[in-house]
Order: sequence, then C-alpha cells, then structure tokens
Amino acid sequence: MKRIGILSDTHGTIPKQVYTFFAECDELWHAGDIGPGVLEQLREFKPTMAVYGNTDGWDLRNVVPETQLFTREGIKIIMTHIGGYPGHYERRMLPFFESEKPDIFVAGHSHILRVMYDKCYNMLHINPGAAGRQGFHQKATLVRLVLDDKPKDLEICEFSKF
Repeated sequence: MKRIGILSDTHGTIPKQVYTFFAECDELWHAGDIGPGVLEQLREFKPTMAVYGNTDGWDLRNVVPETQLFTREGIKIIMTHIGGYPGHYERRMLPFFESEKPDIFVAGHSHILRVMYDKCYNMLHINPGAAGRQGFHQKATLVRLVLDDKPKDLEICEFSKF
C-alpha cells in the first residue's frame, strides 16, 4: 500500500498546503509546469516523480521527461503534462493507451481539477488542477489517493490560490 500525492501547475510556487495535505504520503507525482526550484524542494520533502510542462525551461527538461510510464503497487501509470481527458485526448497519447494499457492516466495543463473513469481505455483519468498562483483558476487543488491493488480513498484539497 502506498499513499500518493498528485499535483500540477505549481509554476514556481509551493503552497504550504502541499506540506500538510501530503504529509502522510509516501510519494508525490507532479504533472508538469513545475517552475524553478520546485522539484528540488519537493524531492527534499518526499520522493517525487515528475514530467515537464510547456512552460518549464531546459533546466527541468534535462532532468525529467515529457511522459513517464511507471508501476506502483502493481498499478500501471502514465503521466504527462498536456494529455487531454476522456473523449478529448491528445493524439500522441493514444498509442500509449493502446499499447501500455495503463490503469491510471495523470495529466495537468488545464488548471481544471478532473477525476473521471474512462470506460473506453479502462483507466482512471486524474488531472489534479493547479496548485500554484499563476493562471485563471480561482481555487488551487491537490489530489491524494491510496494504491493498494487498485486506486482508492481519493481525496481533494481545495484552497485559495492567493
């Protein structure tokens, strides 16, 4: 069993809620648009998997990939920044879904919290929304869940971005 914290679109800012809401997590997943200094701080706090986003510079692009494919607790995960959502996926993601058959797909970019089950690809789609201050969103959001043969106990933290 692993407790996972999921976030995206920090754009160089780590709100204090990250440290409290993810305190009991074993690992963090960051779905891109990380910003300067954030990845290092998160990795000091918890082991962190990450992908770069469209606003991240070469400093991050040289350290983390555009797309991650990994397994935790027997659950296959694909994570990218710009990936879309059920019925509106980025075309480049479709071959991954068909060949890898992930159980969970994590994407960021939209700044819109979205958790949905995709019956077509038999996977859970998670967009944790945006945790940082930059962007049109009015509320910042974080997601945490437990992996124990399957994803369960998903919780959302919503707070003012200001």
